[in-house]
Amino acid sequence: MYLGLDLGTSGVKAMLIDASQKVVGSATGSLDVVRRNPGWSEQDPAEWIRATKDAVAGLKKTHAAELAAVKGIGLSGQMHGATLIGKDGEVLYPCILWNDTRSYKQAARLDADPMFRRITGNIVFPGFTAPKLAWIKDNEPEIFAKVDCVLLPKDYLRLWLTGERISEMSDSAGTSWLDTGKREWSKELLAATDLDERQMPKLVEGTEVGGTLRGELAAEWGMTGSIVVAGGAGDNAASACGMGTVSEGAAFVSLGTSGVLFAANASYLPKPESAVHAFCHALPNTWHQMGVILSATDALNWYSGIAGRSAAELTSELGEDLKAPTGVTFLPYLSGERTPHNDAVIRGVFSGLGHESGRATLTQAVLEGVTFAIRDNLEALKSAGTQISRVTAIGGGSRSHYWLKSIATSLGVPVGIPADGDFGAAFGAARLGLIAATGADPVAVCTAPATAATIEPEGALAGAYEEAYQRYRSLYPAIRALS
Repeated sequence: MYLGLDLGTSGVKAMLIDASQKVVGSATGSLDVVRRNPGWSEQDPAEWIRATKDAVAGLKKTHAAELAAVKGIGLSGQMHGATLIGKDGEVLYPCILWNDTRSYKQAARLDADPMFRRITGNIVFPGFTAPKLAWIKDNEPEIFAKVDCVLLPKDYLRLWLTGERISEMSDSAGTSWLDTGKREWSKELLAATDLDERQMPKLVEGTEVGGTLRGELAAEWGMTGSIVVAGGAGDNAASACGMGTVSEGAAFVSLGTSGVLFAANASYLPKPESAVHAFCHALPNTWHQMGVILSATDALNWYSGIAGRSAAELTSELGEDLKAPTGVTFLPYLSGERTPHNDAVIRGVFSGLGHESGRATLTQAVLEGVTFAIRDNLEALKSAGTQISRVTAIGGGSRSHYWLKSIATSLGVPVGIPADGDFGAAFGAARLGLIAATGADPVAVCTAPATAATIEPEGALAGAYEEAYQRYRSLYPAIRALS
């Protein structure tokens, strides 16, 4: 048996698979986000451990024998979070999360140094880890002086699981400290933020061994022998491993809290000015590109709270048949935006509202706004040299076939729906645990699931969607001038 642990923003998911990669069982532990100030987003790392214990306890309750047979554990996690560890292993400050934008001034300062884009292949986004440490130095100098190690969220879990300070390439590529082409920490970039390699975890590939489970935890969970913990992956790379998006030309669209358009690459293809992320993949000698929007299902959930209806109720009101855009436009910039704008201070807007604009019209606009943000990502990926002819949909938002029809029509490519099953980050993490424990060929393990259905673009609405997309694009500079 192999265990995948996925530390997300809203919870920890634990998944068991067997040697044939059949999902045996899963359980979750919930998490909340703390927002002490506008633009801030934090979690207490102790809550990650509590949620992991809850998730594994749920598995033990229903699958004790299978849990006891685990030989490998893989880790996946929300990226970019700054977890500050002191010399005695204590957490010095709440973890500053991926969608926290407080460090936008520090990010702009670091990004103004051309060395960062040249070495990392990426813009220094406010959500990345390095500017968060620069913010800590500027605003909490006493805390900064005590930092003995900086860990990403899943790697703090690893510290608890194994006692080891280890990270891997895919997650570390989102820190602004990694030489992404060479797959190693950059002494120059660390020095630019008054840090050095001694404060960074050791690096391994995602498929390699990244520690072994501590004996007391193994005993608590009923496991015996040496339990390998894989290097693992950042959540998007882990999802790619779960979806089999590991070879040149494969791509997926993720409709989770954030939105991602992800394409695997056989070589390193940076183009930072496009605001496309060029990161290491979890597999050795493999990279990927992705465009990221900060609010995907988050935008629909926000509107759901205002409308007083569940997200499922709202989308069901639209019916099954795709409708032409109404003229009401929504910009989903509730927490700022990454690709293509790299704008931490921009905020969302409805435009074109009239007396006739009812709840369903606004729901349609929210879905279209996220769709057009993903279209922005497609255009950015094209400019960075990546062509996409088909995508597979994952994430909670992919349950809405209306939304997938909208995406297929706007992107102009078919959208595949995987066969029933959970092929997300926890599954990808479990696959990495299997590879690390057995030495199996990563490409042979990380295969794509069968396609249950394919949603084709609706050609009759292509023109209306293109017109609405151009209207969407024209709104950003208009409201940016007012921000």
